[in-house]
Amino acid sequence: MSITREEVLKALSYVEDPDLKKDLVTLNMIEDVLIEGNRVSFSVVLTTPACPLKSMIENACRNAILHFVSKEADLHINMTSRVTTPKNVGVPGVKNIIAVASGKGGVGKSTVAVNLALGLAKTGAKVGLIDADIYGPSIPIMFGLEGARPQASEVNGKTRIEPIEKYGIKLLSIGFFTDPNQPVPWRGPMVSTALKQLFNDAEWGELDYLVVDLPPGTGDIHITLTQTFPVAGAVIVTTPQNVALADAKKGIGMFMMETINVPLLGIIENMAYFTPAELPENKYYIFGQGGGQKLASQLNIPFLGEIPLVKSISDSGDAGAPVILQENNPMSAAFMDLAERVAQQVAIRNAKSTDGAGVR
Repeated sequence: MSITREEVLKALSYVEDPDLKKDLVTLNMIEDVLIEGNRVSFSVVLTTPACPLKSMIENACRNAILHFVSKEADLHINMTSRVTTPKNVGVPGVKNIIAVASGKGGVGKSTVAVNLALGLAKTGAKVGLIDADIYGPSIPIMFGLEGARPQASEVNGKTRIEPIEKYGIKLLSIGFFTDPNQPVPWRGPMVSTALKQLFNDAEWGELDYLVVDLPPGTGDIHITLTQTFPVAGAVIVTTPQNVALADAKKGIGMFMMETINVPLLGIIENMAYFTPAELPENKYYIFGQGGGQKLASQLNIPFLGEIPLVKSISDSGDAGAPVILQENNPMSAAFMDLAERVAQQVAIRNAKSTDGAGVR
C-alpha cells in the first residue's frame, strides 16, 4: 500500500516539542510534506536555529515514521527554523529584544552579552547588538572598533544610522559617538533620548535577535528600555559572591515589577570557578560555589549555566576578537551552549505570550 500524507501527519502527531509541550503537527511545525512512492520528505520548522534539541526532535520524527507508517520509508527530513516573536513588536524588522543586565558592575556582563550575540549569529540567526552602557561602553574595544564611526543614510527623507557590521552581527554603541577619553556626564532625559535613537533611528533591517548590553544597576536606561520597547526577556549575569547575588536579586526584582513585567530568561553565573590553562580539568571555586544556581532555584527561574574564570576570555575581549570565535577553545563551546539555552527560553516565552507556538 502507498504511503499517504495523512499517515505521515498522524505519525508526526506523536512527536512532542519538549519545550512547548505540544505535538509538532498541532504547533504547525511540519511543512512541505511530499510523498513519492516510498520516498517521504518534509520540513520541521523549529522556533530558533539555535535549538539545542534539534537532533533529538529529528530522531523522534524519523522513528515515528518508521514505526507508525513504514519501515521501508526512504526518509528525507529538512530541519529548518523560523524564529518566533512576542505578541508585540516595537522595532520594525526586529523579532526579539534580549536584555542582558546585572545588579552590579564587574561581573562580566558585557563579555556575556558579546559572546551571546555572536553565539546566536553562529547558529545562523540574524543578530544585532546595542551597547546601552552609556557611562562605560566597552563594545568598541571588544570588537576592535575604537574610533569607528557609523555612517548615515537618507531613507524616505529621514536620516538613518547604519550599524557597523563585524563578525556577522550589526553593532551600535554610545562609544561610537563619544570621545573615549572623556566622561559622559549626561542627565536622565539625555540618556533616555540617546537610547531611543539607537533603536529608532538605526537601519537594523531584519533581525531575529537584538541583544542589549545594559549598564549595571536599575536606572534610567533600564526603565526607558522596558517601558518603550517590548523586551522578549532579560538575562541576569552574576558571580557567586553574596554581594553580587544580593544586587542581582534587586535587578531581578526590577524586571518583575508590575509596571515593567519583563520575562526572565534566566541567570548566568560568570566567573563561577577558576580553571588554569595547564590543568583544564581542575576547578577552583575561589568566589564561592553554586550561588547563581541557588538564586535561580529560589526565584523559580531558569539557570542558564556557569562560565568559568579563564584568562583567555578576557584576553580575547581586550584583543577585539571574542573567545567564541575560537573554534577549538572549550570556552567557545561554553558560550555556544549558553546561546542555545537563551534562544530556547525566548521560544518558550514567545509561545506562552501568544498561547500557541509564537507568532511566525
